[in-house]
Amino acid sequence: MNPKDLFLELYQAPTELDVDEIVERNPDIFRHSNWNPYGQRESYFAVVENQQASPIAALVEKVINSIDAILMRGCHEAGIDPKSPNAPRSIEDAINTFFPDAKNWDLAGVRRKQAESIQILADGPKRNTSLIVYDDGEGQDPKQFEETFLSLLRGNKNEIHFVQGKYNMGGSGAIVFCGKRRYQLIGSKRHNGHGEFGFTLMRKHPLSEDERKTKKNTWYEYLKIDGRIPAFPIDTLDLNLHKRPFSTGSVIKLYSYDLPTGISDISRGLTQSINEYLFEPALPLYIVERKERYPKSTGLERHLYGLKRRLEQSGDTYIESTFSVEHFDQILGKVKITSYVFKTRVKGKNVRESKTAIRTEFFKNNMSVLFSINGQVHGHYTSEFITRKLKFALLKGYLIIHVDCTELNVEIKNELFMASRDRLKKGEESRRMRDTLASVLRKSELKNIYKMRRQSIGADNEDVSAVIRNVTKNLPLSNELLALLDQTFKLDQTKRSPKGKRRKRDRNKDHEQRFSGKRFPSFLRVRSRSKGEDGKPLVRAPLNGQQKVTFATDVENQYFDRVEEPGSFRIKLLNFRSSDGGEKETNGDDRSIGEYFEVTQSSPSNGIITTQLSPTGELQVGDKVKMEAVLSGPPGHYCKDVFWVEISQPEEVKGDKRRKKQNENKNMGLPKLTLVHEKAKGKQVVWDTLEEKGIEMNREVVMHADVDGKKLRRIYVNMDSVVLKKYKAGLTNASGASLDAAEKKYYTTVYFHTLFLFTITQNRQYTIAKGQDREAGSQDPVEIEDYLKDLFRNHYSSFLLNFGMDELMAVLEG
Repeated sequence: MNPKDLFLELYQAPTELDVDEIVERNPDIFRHSNWNPYGQRESYFAVVENQQASPIAALVEKVINSIDAILMRGCHEAGIDPKSPNAPRSIEDAINTFFPDAKNWDLAGVRRKQAESIQILADGPKRNTSLIVYDDGEGQDPKQFEETFLSLLRGNKNEIHFVQGKYNMGGSGAIVFCGKRRYQLIGSKRHNGHGEFGFTLMRKHPLSEDERKTKKNTWYEYLKIDGRIPAFPIDTLDLNLHKRPFSTGSVIKLYSYDLPTGISDISRGLTQSINEYLFEPALPLYIVERKERYPKSTGLERHLYGLKRRLEQSGDTYIESTFSVEHFDQILGKVKITSYVFKTRVKGKNVRESKTAIRTEFFKNNMSVLFSINGQVHGHYTSEFITRKLKFALLKGYLIIHVDCTELNVEIKNELFMASRDRLKKGEESRRMRDTLASVLRKSELKNIYKMRRQSIGADNEDVSAVIRNVTKNLPLSNELLALLDQTFKLDQTKRSPKGKRRKRDRNKDHEQRFSGKRFPSFLRVRSRSKGEDGKPLVRAPLNGQQKVTFATDVENQYFDRVEEPGSFRIKLLNFRSSDGGEKETNGDDRSIGEYFEVTQSSPSNGIITTQLSPTGELQVGDKVKMEAVLSGPPGHYCKDVFWVEISQPEEVKGDKRRKKQNENKNMGLPKLTLVHEKAKGKQVVWDTLEEKGIEMNREVVMHADVDGKKLRRIYVNMDSVVLKKYKAGLTNASGASLDAAEKKYYTTVYFHTLFLFTITQNRQYTIAKGQDREAGSQDPVEIEDYLKDLFRNHYSSFLLNFGMDELMAVLEG
């Protein structure tokens, strides 16, 4: 068989079983001596096996390699050595240099044309899908295959700054998801058209009986025929690509790829998943399904350009609020944190349907916090971070947090991210990042959003409260249980304004209603009443504390976070004057600020940019720092203001006094009880009210615990649950009084059992997890409110209502 016929037969094979047949029919070609160890070493089996844990993350590495290859082609065609000082220093620089029309990619037609350069195409039957990855990048000559495609750990890209890859191993991760035999076909031709089209087949070496006796592991291998990578001349090849023949570049076929459950039509399911891992890719790409596989589908080809653009484009439908915060300190470097808060109700859907749609569209891989470098996600947190670390439980499933780590210090990057680029390491740096992220977000606009969602979902009923108080007085509580309750339920007293006192006018709300932001700013001004010696605004920052500095502007809220023509905000150091009279000029580099301050700055909010400055140990009381704030964007849009920061006396340590005063102002209290009904009768809380806030409430739900951190603030009891309906229906000679008594028994039983279960679980520091494989660590953490809700809906509440001690003893004796 000549090389061209062999390649086409392999390429057209739908699954790994079909490849097996080709191998078995051609024993001379696929003889033992023609197979060579991948990376030239049998021991590299472990390198391949210890890559990405997810088939989607592994596939994304193929896409990243394709993006790198296209940028490399651009560099070669520009006559630039990729490793030289003249080469672009970042991916962004490379895009601006090699793709001057990139700003037009936000136009759908232009973006589709560019997306044809990278394609993922489906092949094979529906339930045994093979994938083809194509790009028109630099391509490789057959003589270079063993130094590029078939090498490992050479660090081929380590000196090239404008590509993502550096370890020369990420692309190998997809092999382990290629069926049982790990077949992968690679074909390529150099971009300049010189040389032949080369190809090879990779697989996991099948151990012979003799090898099983001497070998502990197998290895991966690739095909050479008579000592050479097989090759043949081409002008073009018809490989059934989308809208083009193959001429140069690379094509890789992954046979019988182990796609996650739920992904069948790849044009939709795979697009959603890859979007999550490619938050903001350098280049767009196509995902192409086959008409033969889904003849009735109308959306066979979809181009994708990252989750960020999807979020922005679907904003009116799904997104309630978007804002960002930048944090900079000397240890971490700079990190930008962008939050996307989803609406609880999508137009045309009820709350439950909306939640399902949001999860399907944006949480395919259960990633709530995404850590990215150059637009590629390198690790993530699940919603556990939102509920346990942030303690914003109502935002679970309605919040995506993107953490741009591109400008982190190199040492932190290396300690934070795995070489596989799909998960975070566990260590001191990871803990620091987690703590910093939580601290910044708790002080951000997210706190106000969460507060708004918690408001107006509680209503107190004096009759119900009286019943709870009376029951509480008569409970035979032991000293130990009282102590537990005392630890858990010390609730803040609410401070009420004196009667007759007029409410102050909320100037901020008036400002929000009047504010209408511009696309680009026309001014930037520091808000301060104090002036320095040169008339510039003066801000005083306590040595051991934090000082808020606000800037007025007229730009729109999304200025830093929008996809098209985004802006940026920087604070630079201009001059430093020490308290002893010394003075030095700084270079104006915004990174030099880290020697003196930790900086956290927010995106514009109704004409205000807020910055928090925390002096470091390098400063002393009396030191003065001159700074320049710069609000910039595309050419021609540049605003700045200069101000002074003077280091003032440390804030008086009031922690112990405050704590003592707070304890004095706390009294023993219990969580509030709110009865919830399907439909309103007067001022009752109804299902829809809770559903609007993201709290599930229907006939199957018995209760919901409003947990705020480690405190149980309120217990919602559903008075139209199927449990209560059945209980009342089972009463004999039911009258108004007996039905009323049944309702009281129901809500008091649910209330106190929730109270005690929560108290004991919290104080004994139990953690709750769900899943089958405990040893493998694959269990998912479960929040206590979800655990309690699930417990009560699954027969527990029916048992409590129907089996008191008398009834239980009667059953046992009978």
